[in-house]
Amino acid sequence: MQESYRDTYVTGLVNARALETQAIELISRQLDRLQSYPEVEAVLRKHLAETEEQRNRLDGLLEAQGTSHSSVKDFVTGLMGNMAAMGHVPMQDEIIKNSLANYAFEHFEIASYKSLLTLADLAGDTRAPAVLNLSLSEEQRMAQWCEDNLDAITRKYASLRAQGEKAGI
Repeated sequence: MQESYRDTYVTGLVNARALETQAIELISRQLDRLQSYPEVEAVLRKHLAETEEQRNRLDGLLEAQGTSHSSVKDFVTGLMGNMAAMGHVPMQDEIIKNSLANYAFEHFEIASYKSLLTLADLAGDTRAPAVLNLSLSEEQRMAQWCEDNLDAITRKYASLRAQGEKAGI
């Protein structure tokens, strides 16, 4: 069955909304375990609020298309976010693994928003670019923070381990 540009665009919006749900779960689980890294906690709390707003923006775009998100996709991706975050818990270097995962996830979201911008253009949604570019800039800012702070987080982790202190999360 042939799909219209609009159908493909709406599918992309639904998928992006589910991705933001996954991000919310992933960040929320990490926030539960950042006692030794208050600087990371502060940035993740800010990004969690941004992510919740990104999801709301996607809801608005979906409503403008006369549709809504997929509860099934939200449930599955939310569960995946929880499982991904909890998968690092038993690891001694949980903070490092989470930092690497966050860096990769932010870049996945960046690619998702760039693709949505193209799909919005093809579907003729002239309202979407301002909304999508705002979310894209937030994801780019967070990805840059992840890149800029990986060295410092790794050094702090190694220093805490060398001092015999709790270095994980």
